[in-house]
Amino acid sequence: MMNRMPLLLVLLALAGYLLFNSLFVVNEREQAIVLRFGEIKRVETEPGLYFKLPLSMFELDNVQIVEDRLLRFDLDDIRVQVSGGKFYEVDAFLTYRIADARLFRGTVSGSLQLAEQRLRTRLDAALRRVYGLRDFQAALSAARAEMMREVRDQIRPDATSLGLELDDVRIRRTDLTAEVSEQTFARMNAERLAEAERLRARGQEAARRIKARADRQVVEIKAAAQRDGEILRGEGEGERNSIFADAFGRDAEFFEFYRSMIAYSTALQQSGTTMVLSPNSDFFRYFTDPNGKSE
Repeated sequence: MMNRMPLLLVLLALAGYLLFNSLFVVNEREQAIVLRFGEIKRVETEPGLYFKLPLSMFELDNVQIVEDRLLRFDLDDIRVQVSGGKFYEVDAFLTYRIADARLFRGTVSGSLQLAEQRLRTRLDAALRRVYGLRDFQAALSAARAEMMREVRDQIRPDATSLGLELDDVRIRRTDLTAEVSEQTFARMNAERLAEAERLRARGQEAARRIKARADRQVVEIKAAAQRDGEILRGEGEGERNSIFADAFGRDAEFFEFYRSMIAYSTALQQSGTTMVLSPNSDFFRYFTDPNGKSE
């Protein structure tokens, strides 16, 4: 019995090893390709525990695990030319999943790296074609959504030929290249300066019109004021003369006396003027006689 124990242990170990090599697990984010002597025997897409022939070292059954979830591939800093000859720098990405594991294994040996290399080439070419049909402004307008659909539709047949299902293509960034940015800035700056000059010229023209209108109004107001002043002055002079005439008609001697008093007041003010007159002059007749009678 003791002599059989090592043999039993070896057999148990061998059975355990064979059993362990006969099992494989597929989770919900994976799918398994079962290969026998290098040929695909079956594909397991549902999660669970599965059996295969053991001794994969002898290529009885090998299992290759591939993704069964949505994958993303990014393509950055692609320089594309639009129809006008200018250039953009574009970042884009696409999302896909492995839809046909058999075809995926047959075309790229089940390698995501090989598949994404081919997707890079197709995506780059499609972006260049789509941008090349648009002008400078279209890439930044609402046409961008249509451009993404066109890129997706162009790549989809190539992705299908690799066993991939293309879900979507998105353009993440569209920027001007450095030289185009400088040219665009210079053009926009020149346009703004020209617009500023136009606004300044219109403002100066409006200022000249307003000033001319104001000057004309000043002249008109002054002329009207001078006219009204002359009219009022004339009316006042007429009324003054009328009052004087009326006063002279009522009392000629008093009026003569009043005018003499006004003359004295005006002539004898401290004006620094020296007057040499005879005492017997008519100018001083009211100083010698209250009645103003000269001798």
